[in-house]
Amino acid sequence: MLVLSGFFSMSETSMMAVNRYRLRTLAKAGNRGAKLAEWLLSNTDKLLGVILLGNNLINAAAASLVTIIAFRLFGQNEMALTLSTLTVTFLILVFSEVTPKVIGASYPDRIAPAASYILAPLLRLTYPAIWFVNLFVQRLLKLMRLDPQAASGNSMGVEELRTLLAESGNFLPAQHRGILLNLFDLEHITVDDVMVPRGQIEALDLGTEMNELVHQIATSHHARLPVYEGESNNLVGVLHVRRVLARIHEDDFDMEVLREALRAPYFIPSDTNLYTQLEQFQATRQSVGLVVDEYGELLGLVTLEDILEEIVGEFASLRPGAQNTSLPQEDGSYLVEGAMSVRELNRKLKLDLPVDGARTLNGLILDKLEAMPEPGVSVMIAGYPMEIMQVLGRMVKTARIGQRRPSGNSST
Repeated sequence: MLVLSGFFSMSETSMMAVNRYRLRTLAKAGNRGAKLAEWLLSNTDKLLGVILLGNNLINAAAASLVTIIAFRLFGQNEMALTLSTLTVTFLILVFSEVTPKVIGASYPDRIAPAASYILAPLLRLTYPAIWFVNLFVQRLLKLMRLDPQAASGNSMGVEELRTLLAESGNFLPAQHRGILLNLFDLEHITVDDVMVPRGQIEALDLGTEMNELVHQIATSHHARLPVYEGESNNLVGVLHVRRVLARIHEDDFDMEVLREALRAPYFIPSDTNLYTQLEQFQATRQSVGLVVDEYGELLGLVTLEDILEEIVGEFASLRPGAQNTSLPQEDGSYLVEGAMSVRELNRKLKLDLPVDGARTLNGLILDKLEAMPEPGVSVMIAGYPMEIMQVLGRMVKTARIGQRRPSGNSST
């Protein structure tokens, strides 16, 4: 009887603790035990009814049996009855409750499908009794204004999924886990965080001499180039370089031919989150967009590749025609361009710089300094010592970032 009671206790705990999603996966793979367990869990009131009915009947029978044995051995002795009651309580706790439930909680994914082979036929066999008991249970729940069906949702929100991924451990490769976690962050990152700033955009000025334009087109490493006339905010289109490369050395190639090859620029409002922009790129079949503020001023340029790199990481260590923006030094520090974005710094160099303020290293240093930068000046940001190496105008051109210090202070 103790063993049978232990089975019901272990089954109850394992069925309540089993991973529903893993059970569903096993059921879809054709595992009969998992299918039975899913069916039982879809009728929780009936499942608990058959488990508790069996458990309580056996425990009551065990207690009665011990009482009869005590009377036959010692007669109607109050001390013997008390000792027998304490003994059966101890045995039920150890062998029928605590130990089986600990086992059930430790191995629910193994025990629940196996136990379902016994629980499912028992439920069908005792269904009339379970139905009768549940009549009173349902009435009592209605009196208490409780609705178990409404409270038994097993869906997961974004934060629950994020926690599940973060704690997946060895079940999921680190790279796959990182990609999935990055997907959740797309709604919190804007195009301003990943765009190429206005000052770093390579563009064509139609006010330039034709031979200079031809040279710039022929030597460009970009597939598309923004085109403006007079000043950078006067954007007139985007040039697909490959479409004109074959014609730039022809005699009839002139400004009119160049203008005809232009396509209308695709503008993106500032502060658009990356998830929304990814959907827009897909819907409009665009891959390059120009970020503008509320006044129409050009802020930067963002590409589909920039968004994808936020999900899967860098596609290549160095693009054609690009310069290496971070150079490791012998002392473990890095020589970094001031125009490099903070998010890219964190991703490439495994740093932990704040991303809720300035978007570039130059902006981060200037915000800390609250003064014009000068070569040789050092600041401490988020525990990282930073020394200004070169200054161009009012901007930090290059800076040296040292190893993080344990103190993490932010003194200048």
